[in-house]
Amino acid sequence: MKIKVGFSYDVHQLAPGREFWLGGIKIDHDKGPVANSDGDVLIHALCDAILGAANMRDIGYHFPETSAEFKGIDSKIMLQRTVDMVRKQKRFQISNIDTTVCLEKPKIKDYIPKMQAVLSEVMQIDLEDISIKATTTEKLGFVGEEKGLAVYATVLLIRE
Repeated sequence: MKIKVGFSYDVHQLAPGREFWLGGIKIDHDKGPVANSDGDVLIHALCDAILGAANMRDIGYHFPETSAEFKGIDSKIMLQRTVDMVRKQKRFQISNIDTTVCLEKPKIKDYIPKMQAVLSEVMQIDLEDISIKATTTEKLGFVGEEKGLAVYATVLLIRE
């Protein structure tokens, strides 16, 4: 059995009047991530962690922001393509993921079960294998000042 661990960190600036997508769902908020895609920083961190574990470079390599093909793309499509690449090219399966979302607002605890359900469907893994946690930075730094949000993601891949 081959086991590989991937880790990632992603950040997006927040701006007024933009849609707020996180974990594959739209959340009502007065600010949203600034990005070429839908700006789902949780999914972007997951893609990078999965690609990193498989030694397949990073999200920018596979989905360059300079390409018109990916302008405004639903990040769930990028996640599905990432999972498919890792399964087909490297024959790895996702064992589990663990994520931490850092943001002051909105509070996301009530949205986590829906995020887990969406991600489970996209990645075709059990709900029990998807951990999403949230924390603030106690009003410190760009997250604490509500100028942005950050996500840490860890993934375990296995090949039997």
